[in-house]
Amino acid sequence: SLHIADQGAGLAFMDLSTGDFLATEFRGDNVWEKVVDELTRFSPREIILAECNNDTIQQKLLQDWSDGWVASPLEEWIFNLDYAQRLLLEHFGVATLDGFGAAGHSLSLCAAGALVHYLRESKLLQLGKTASLRFFEPSEFLKLDAATVTNLELVQTLDGSRKGSLLSYLDETRTGMGARLLKSWLLLPLRNIRQIENRQDAIESLAGRIQIHSRLARCLEEVHDLERLISRVMVGSAGPRELIALRNSLQQIPSIRSLLQEFGAARLVEIRDQLDPLEDVVALIQSAITEDPPASPNDPGIIREGYSRELDELRTICKSGKDYIASLEARERQKTGIQSLKVKFNQVFGYFIEITKPNLALVPPHYIRKQTLANCERFVTPELQEYEEKVLGAEERIASLEKEIFVQVRKEISRQGLRIQQTARLLAELDVYVALAAVAVKRNYVRPKMVEGDEIYIRQGRHPVVELQSSPFIPNDLYLNSTADQLVILTGPNMGGKSTYLRQTAIIVILAQMGSFVPAQEARLSCVDRIYTRVGASDNLARGRSTFMVEMIETA
Repeated sequence: SLHIADQGAGLAFMDLSTGDFLATEFRGDNVWEKVVDELTRFSPREIILAECNNDTIQQKLLQDWSDGWVASPLEEWIFNLDYAQRLLLEHFGVATLDGFGAAGHSLSLCAAGALVHYLRESKLLQLGKTASLRFFEPSEFLKLDAATVTNLELVQTLDGSRKGSLLSYLDETRTGMGARLLKSWLLLPLRNIRQIENRQDAIESLAGRIQIHSRLARCLEEVHDLERLISRVMVGSAGPRELIALRNSLQQIPSIRSLLQEFGAARLVEIRDQLDPLEDVVALIQSAITEDPPASPNDPGIIREGYSRELDELRTICKSGKDYIASLEARERQKTGIQSLKVKFNQVFGYFIEITKPNLALVPPHYIRKQTLANCERFVTPELQEYEEKVLGAEERIASLEKEIFVQVRKEISRQGLRIQQTARLLAELDVYVALAAVAVKRNYVRPKMVEGDEIYIRQGRHPVVELQSSPFIPNDLYLNSTADQLVILTGPNMGGKSTYLRQTAIIVILAQMGSFVPAQEARLSCVDRIYTRVGASDNLARGRSTFMVEMIETA
């Protein structure tokens, strides 16, 4: 949701699959540029705007940002501050918003209120109920504007492909939620040294125990995308097989917690202690849903035998009734002496007895003619009709009862949505640590030392993408500070690696501040607050094109 006012702009972002609800605002100079930068980081697919300036804002966003989104205009009064505060208080069930850090954030409150209003009108409020609002300041993170994200090819290459980007080479995650979190970390590097070191400690601890690290990775491979699964459960669209996937995922948690006992890194200990095995949810699914259910909740065979006494009784009636009808054919053949007599079923007439024309003289008088065909006639008996009503009535009741029970089980699971989402976040974070540890070991990355001050020291630094595509890769050193070594004037021949050197320096800083190890022999870095780039027009190093070559091609 984007709220533009005379004083500045407010932004609120919600990921319905994860429950993340973030808000920020900008005042003063360069407000629009800051808005575009935040949209570039979060890449929303839908933006809520006020109708009064919808067309103008849409055009500016298409021009300055992207066309890969849709606009949802709302009436201007929905962005009113009083209405937003009232709506948010009601949504979170609290008496004050101070606990969320809302003081002094009137613009972002307006945006957040409009977003909650939209969820309510779109019947998606149940998903938003699990979200916890957090106001953030852009100064908490290393600033990466749209040009920097593009030029460094962090999440996609210059031609728009994910393959060949930095993210594609870092992504060793095993789960969908871990992959999304990794991308978020890459685009939102930290500026707090303690938080960075907590991440580094976790990665270092995992990288030092390769065998246990591998066992953790195998456990995570069995975990489905819990964030997406619980979202589908909460909106009532999850099918039986998705509940089994949820159960199978949660069943990995005891093993994961046991393996984490081997690690002493503070964040890994916290994840181990906070992971909720959700035994009640596992037990519910285990007792209620069959091991191999159909895909649709409208199909029979979902509910496990023994879960519902009424359902079990109906199944017994249905089974015995069908057994009876099967034996009826043999008994009627014996009684009538008609060996070609058959008991059949179709959707129009139900169960019937079929007798060929040559045997019609042997038909008993209590048979009731149902249909005449060219080669045979079809009959029913009072006994057959009675059992048909019993069997078909049981089948219809079984179908409706199974669906009722399934919906009730799904609702019961949805009540645990917040617990499942919290567990999903912890597993996603662990997945990122496991992935970054794997990358560090496989590619010989080192832990950078984060220091207070203003220096950047890199020994034998490498570009993490180019080194895998160009062999041999020549590492380079760098030293910068804000006093005697503020500037590097870099010269060299065309295709000599100048752009690569510039990019690898920025990427090493980004990797370090997201908490990752870096491609170098040694690195000592202080936190930076922003990275500016302008490396050529659209050169693509991985394709072997230099800045000069691309600019000459564009000129020609």
